[in-house]
Amino acid sequence: MPLQTPPLRGIHDERGAKFTEFGGWDMPVEFDSIQAEHEAVRDAVGIFDVSHMGQIHVTGPDATTLMQRLTSNDVTRLDVGDSQYAVLTDEEGIIIDDTVIYRLPDEDDDPTYLFVPNAGTDEETHERWIDYRNEFDLEATVDNRTDEYAMFAIQGPDAAELVAAVADESVTDLNRFQAMTATIDGIECWTARTGYTGEDGFELIAPWEDAERIWSQFECQPCGLGARDTLRIEAGLLLAGQDFDHESNPRTPYEAGIGFTVALDTEFVGRDALDRAREDGAEEELVGFQLIDRGVPRHGYDITNTDDRVIGTVTSGTMSPTVDQPIGLGYVPSEYAEPGTTLQVVVRGRSKKARVEPTPFIDTV
Repeated sequence: MPLQTPPLRGIHDERGAKFTEFGGWDMPVEFDSIQAEHEAVRDAVGIFDVSHMGQIHVTGPDATTLMQRLTSNDVTRLDVGDSQYAVLTDEEGIIIDDTVIYRLPDEDDDPTYLFVPNAGTDEETHERWIDYRNEFDLEATVDNRTDEYAMFAIQGPDAAELVAAVADESVTDLNRFQAMTATIDGIECWTARTGYTGEDGFELIAPWEDAERIWSQFECQPCGLGARDTLRIEAGLLLAGQDFDHESNPRTPYEAGIGFTVALDTEFVGRDALDRAREDGAEEELVGFQLIDRGVPRHGYDITNTDDRVIGTVTSGTMSPTVDQPIGLGYVPSEYAEPGTTLQVVVRGRSKKARVEPTPFIDTV
């Protein structure tokens, strides 16, 4: 099938971006260099086109019930303008996807939500919501609006100043994981103080047809998915399909280190299994590590103990531009998860000494 394209594909091409396939989308992986884009976000500000992310809109009298039953966190805690990180799990408590849920202003006095599934999963997620709604006879409208919205992330220590300069409303009053409608160049954008870099920043959701007008308001370094990956690894943030995968790397939130997304005092698909998993404790855990020997860890590399016995697998790895050290994430048995534990990573057939490190690897907001 042909790849989907973001609304500014042509603009990015003119800017000299290099592209890669990601989640069925043709997305910019870098504009100038991953190093330059990474440093811009850590030191000042950069802008990412993340229009490949899904957009599912849910409203109606039973919208809260539907959202609660299919996500792990407690959506009843959300007031209008709040957001939360959550996961979708199956009956066994295995992560299907992770997402951010926004509580939008009510529509016709009904609770309304927008949530963001990962790239390429919007259709199956939409179908999952529809099937569950119909099975339990819930009154809610579920729309897949991925093709209606562009999404941009403005990230870095100078992000607030930059967004405030172009928005009519006072966006700097927002706390982390709060959102509001802000007007930029006459266009209403859902503006959230969220991000995927470990820095302060905002994510803007704007009408697809107005994408170029919004993008052009921000005079800063454009960034691709390459820098987005190195930034999120430093911040210890997970990548769906890599740090967990429902088919190839099935994990519970407790194994993946995101047990904070699980509200066991609510009812949702997988809740009972996760209650048992929490009681039993995780046999394996996702850990951060730093290579002591020279080399760069990559997804799929074996992790061994000091006796060369394979005990795990690298899920994410990079040479960190910020700490200038090779770092990564991977699953190991719980007895090897304590920070300071010595491990080895097999890099191109050679064992490289590594040490378990707490995540994030850097100071984050």
